[in-house]
Amino acid sequence: MPTARQQTAEQLQRTDPRLRGTRGRSSAPVPSPVHAELLQPSGDSMIGRIPVLDVRPLVDCGRRAAKAVAGETFQVTATVFREGHDAVAANVVLRDPSGRVGPWTPMRELAQGTDRWGAEVTPDSEGRWTYTVEAWSDPVTTWRRHAAIKIPAGIDTDLVLTEGAALLERAAAGVPKKHGREAVLAAVDALRDTAHPPAARLAAALTPAADAVLARYPLRELVTRSKPLAVRVERERALFGSWYELFPRSEGARREPVDPADTSPDAETRLVSGTFRTAAERLPAVAAMGFDVVYLPPIHPIGTTHRKGPDNSLTPGKHDPGVPWAIGSPDGGHDAVHPELGTLEDFDHFVSVARNLRMEIALDFALQCSPDHPWVKEHPDWFHHRPDGSIAYAENPPKKYQDIYPIAFDKDMRGLVAETSRILRLWMDHGVRIFRVDNPHTKPVVFWEKVIAEINGTDPDVIFLAEAFTRPAMMHTLGAVGFQQSYTYFTWRNTKQELTEYVTELSGDAASYMRPNFFVNTPDILPGYLQEGGRPAFEARAVLAATLAPSWGVYAGFELCENTPAKPGSEEYLHSEKYELRPRDWDSAEREGRTLTPLITSLNRIRRRNPALRQLRDVHFHHTDNEALIAYSKRSGANTVLVVVNLDPHHTQEATVSLDMERLGLSWHERVPVRDELTGDTYHWGRAFYVRLEPGITPAHIAVLRPSPPTGGSPTP
Repeated sequence: MPTARQQTAEQLQRTDPRLRGTRGRSSAPVPSPVHAELLQPSGDSMIGRIPVLDVRPLVDCGRRAAKAVAGETFQVTATVFREGHDAVAANVVLRDPSGRVGPWTPMRELAQGTDRWGAEVTPDSEGRWTYTVEAWSDPVTTWRRHAAIKIPAGIDTDLVLTEGAALLERAAAGVPKKHGREAVLAAVDALRDTAHPPAARLAAALTPAADAVLARYPLRELVTRSKPLAVRVERERALFGSWYELFPRSEGARREPVDPADTSPDAETRLVSGTFRTAAERLPAVAAMGFDVVYLPPIHPIGTTHRKGPDNSLTPGKHDPGVPWAIGSPDGGHDAVHPELGTLEDFDHFVSVARNLRMEIALDFALQCSPDHPWVKEHPDWFHHRPDGSIAYAENPPKKYQDIYPIAFDKDMRGLVAETSRILRLWMDHGVRIFRVDNPHTKPVVFWEKVIAEINGTDPDVIFLAEAFTRPAMMHTLGAVGFQQSYTYFTWRNTKQELTEYVTELSGDAASYMRPNFFVNTPDILPGYLQEGGRPAFEARAVLAATLAPSWGVYAGFELCENTPAKPGSEEYLHSEKYELRPRDWDSAEREGRTLTPLITSLNRIRRRNPALRQLRDVHFHHTDNEALIAYSKRSGANTVLVVVNLDPHHTQEATVSLDMERLGLSWHERVPVRDELTGDTYHWGRAFYVRLEPGITPAHIAVLRPSPPTGGSPTP
């Protein structure tokens, strides 16, 4: 005959068929259905029965979705507490894009006494997910705390044990039979076994087996849920990638006589633009360096009115090609290609070659016009006309763009959204799934919100990169409204303190909506650090960008260490490729060993092999006793990468590095083997170790912690 406790459990199973198995897509715990009947949602009240406050990530007070990519782990945190001294607990529930509730993840108090709870979750597919924090009263833990005090003191021993037995019996009813219910029921029997003294009965009930089952299927009371918050889960390229920027017109540019009939030795010559076909010949070398994305400046017809000459002069020569960002001529606008680059079929060939090399094409989208753009006549309301009827050219003091008209958005924003979407979809139809948006901060934020929502609503794989070097509020808001990636201030962060503070900011709360792309240089920006530091400066910046951020990029010529400014104090390049064709002799540079290609190739290989370098949120800086050396680690699961970089391009620097062992998952006195991925050397590092980095010889250590000591290797440096 079944006992009373067996009848109780069996009756509950008969009345609630949900108790016959677990729900969800894995064996991870799910909320116990029998206890779900005790849920007390807060409804419209200001606070729930168990307060759940300040749930994060939280973007724009929950009005916008946070961001992640498929397979990315991020932390959900909340403040959870209750009145009195009873124990509370919490968990996170994910709901996938189909609305199905997945396994829930237990939360833990992040620091004792703070009431701040957290758990890491990992959405495994693309789409719009939600996450909810559930907080609840934990009567089993409360009873255990009381019993641990009262039983040894002989206070109310029988009552305490009786209460515990009843409590655990209730808990057992929520445990599926095949998942360990008998272990909990055995604890109930132990508590009721009066043949043993109270202390022995309590000890027999607190078994590891019962604890494990109750951790998985806890007894939950007064359950209170937070409001669900959204997370938009995108493809991995939205977070991780290596970008290479090149001008197609420079690749394959060649000299030819101005007058083909003049065959004399001193015949006047001119540079002739390369094409999509000649530029495609450069792609295998770019792919061999390990790049994932090839970024092209605007490829459209260029205006002639106020065309710029070399080095931004206002007096161009007859054959000067103009600035690609001065878009539009009688040959067409944003939906056309420059005739000198070829045809749309040639562009399709370029995209196809890149795709076969496992690279994507990112296309510049610059929403502005040359005075010769068809829009100037077809849509005069899209421009601001001054009292004399003229249109003011664009300015970003002290820079002046006499060859560009800015767009005025407020008279016909709906029309501009429609035309922008049409143009983007045209290039999407030709294989472009990434757009680098030029100067988005000079256009209304609401415009980009509408455009990105329109495009991603049907094509969620399309990625937009915001090229916005401006005030933080604008940069953060552009990320929040939809831009998948953002340019950053990394280019101007050079010291240990600057880098530590900035990367800590980017990898904190901002990581839930603003993903950085660390470009080491651009056609507009030749940082002073690169101008003054020579090749060692280029090496240091490449290591920093490639290991601090999951996405990084270089502009062609970086691997040649091009660093001559237009004039002292300027960040413009001399003979800037923005204003003239700039063919480079890649083959000679490679033969003569004048390139950073080996280092760049190694960096991209290391990034692909180490998941820790493909994520943003877990980066930690370690102490060095020399401000010229910076040390940091990144972790993802079992993969840990430790990086030490010499920030001084002129001098050899030495330091003792002191590791935060807990952040590395190591014990205080542990020594671990590490392999330097740049050199192949193996070291054994402990809590403190010495490093010596020499510019031009050893710019950095990129060390991967090994789970077991390898044989051989080199001594500690």
